[in-house]
Amino acid sequence: QLEFVESGGGLVQPGGSLRLSCAASGFAVEEYAIGWFRQAPGKEREGVSCISRPPGSINYAASVEGRFTISRDNAKNTVYLQMNNLQHEDTGTYYCAADLYGSRCRFRNMGYWGNGTLVTVSS
Repeated sequence: QLEFVESGGGLVQPGGSLRLSCAASGFAVEEYAIGWFRQAPGKEREGVSCISRPPGSINYAASVEGRFTISRDNAKNTVYLQMNNLQHEDTGTYYCAADLYGSRCRFRNMGYWGNGTLVTVSS
């Protein structure tokens, strides 16, 4: 089955850090642009970050720029999202997916979605 498995979520206080992992099954992450998305309760899923195929250009949503870092380990077939200085508004379920048709992680092109990992930022 072609999918991602996300992990690493949890409860963290404002200002804290988490590292999310996104392990691919059935395909190689280096063959696709990979995106992290999140969905807060009652809101639409939004893009957080995207890393293209090697050499791997990177983009971030303005709301996470400077706080989040996306990376890819081809040997482990895994993509990571390091999240620092977490804020209440970062709360949500985080998903990763592959851009099946392009290189910019446009939502309509994304596939191989995992079930997500929940991040809760609360004091």
